[in-house]
Amino acid sequence: MILPSPADLLPAMARELKAHLARHDIAAARFIGIRTGGVWVAQALLAELGRQEELGTLDVSFYRDDFTRSGLHPQVRPSELPFEIDSQHLVLIDDVLMSGRTIRAALNELFDYGRPASVTLVCLLDLDARELPIRPDVVGTTLFLPAGQRVKLTGPAPLTLELRCLDTQAQQ
Repeated sequence: MILPSPADLLPAMARELKAHLARHDIAAARFIGIRTGGVWVAQALLAELGRQEELGTLDVSFYRDDFTRSGLHPQVRPSELPFEIDSQHLVLIDDVLMSGRTIRAALNELFDYGRPASVTLVCLLDLDARELPIRPDVVGTTLFLPAGQRVKLTGPAPLTLELRCLDTQAQQ
């Protein structure tokens, strides 16, 4: 399978996001990236939009519902939200939407900080493998991967997508 280049997806995503915000009459939105890949995508998207503003970052590790099963990732860092959440229009950005559990965790964390006016979800890739009813408002592209394959975003510059095969023997 040939994976798309994030650089090819970002211009269309920027146009789609501008149109989405205009349709919903949102003039001022705050951008938040989910660590790590979502932060990289958010930075690239802000650059594509020609916007220079503070970017919030979320590390949702403690909010994951599989935290007790998978344990604490060694690179967990605190979330940083340099602006108020209450009554703000937020653009939540992640790299890959798969099960929807990361997004659910991010929403839980955001609501611990306050009550936003709205949340627009932007994802570079949608793998259409959701376990929860969560769909992006803006997406770069949708991929369908066979069992045992995953996509990993590497970066921050350049952003590239890599196809990875899971070790099925290790899972048994």
